[in-house]
Amino acid sequence: MLQKGNITIKDLAEQLGISPSTVSKALKNHPDINIETRARVNELAKKLNYNPNPIALSLRSSRTKTIGLVIPEIVHHFFSSVISGIEDVAYDAGYNVMIYQSNESYNRELIAIQALMNSRVEGILISLSKESRNFDHLQNILDHGVPLVLFDRICDEIITDKVTVDDYQGAYAAVCHLIRTGCRKIAHLSGPPGLLIADFRRNGYIDALKDNNLKINRDLIIYCDNFKQALIRTKQLMNLPDPPDAFFTVNEFTATGVVKALYDMGIKIPEQVSVFAFSNGLITQVTNPALSTVDQHAYQIGQTSVQLLLDRLMNQTVVRPFIHQVIKTELIIRESTRF
Repeated sequence: MLQKGNITIKDLAEQLGISPSTVSKALKNHPDINIETRARVNELAKKLNYNPNPIALSLRSSRTKTIGLVIPEIVHHFFSSVISGIEDVAYDAGYNVMIYQSNESYNRELIAIQALMNSRVEGILISLSKESRNFDHLQNILDHGVPLVLFDRICDEIITDKVTVDDYQGAYAAVCHLIRTGCRKIAHLSGPPGLLIADFRRNGYIDALKDNNLKINRDLIIYCDNFKQALIRTKQLMNLPDPPDAFFTVNEFTATGVVKALYDMGIKIPEQVSVFAFSNGLITQVTNPALSTVDQHAYQIGQTSVQLLLDRLMNQTVVRPFIHQVIKTELIIRESTRF
């Protein structure tokens, strides 16, 4: 005889000699089940104090009220600001956020996505790692009917909602500012080829030079996107027979490496060399001199990204085209460039 306690639908079915699916329908008063069977099932359920498992109900209904987030690095001020924007909007809507970081590893990105799918999150937000060049794992998310929003680092191959800043225009405006203040030999420390944000920023740099009738010197365009590399590359460039008079960097960490290297060489900023960063993290304000930079409005990126995802989740029966939201950048002029 069954004892009162953790009774399952399967226990009720075995006791009554009927299938678990019949018991499930009877408990929901489904019209496919006759009145007598419904009465027997509900009587036994009441007698044994049967209570549905809330976790199981959540999994069956796919309403976990949790969304997943995968970012390259939590320690990066840009991404921490994005997280703040995401969480503020998500929590107001009654959703929790499960966060994974890829640490710029494609394999860890795959593991994170699989973990989120296994946790049955209702939707996923992701900014791709530097290594990501295959995107089957993203298509798999969509194939399973889970809404997906790509932000900041996106790819063209996957058709879904996306949020980016205008990387091209931000870079173009920054380099034009350097040119207006008298710089003519501008080096660009760039991100890896194939990473769209790096490609757009590089193209903005090149077009700004072209539109101002300045020669494109490929020797001044170098893959260098972190502090340690910048320490080495800056000194190499400044030791050229015709060194640069300005640096435009793909991110603020690279720019701080440039500043440190120039300081070590006794080169004055901006009197001798100007430095312009991309992304307005806190670090840009505490360098000496403070860095001119392109503000990406990270908090707004987070808010916009999660709102797109929530709109999908709350209107899943409505067919509408995917959206690519582009957020305008803003130049922040500080002491590392001339006015």
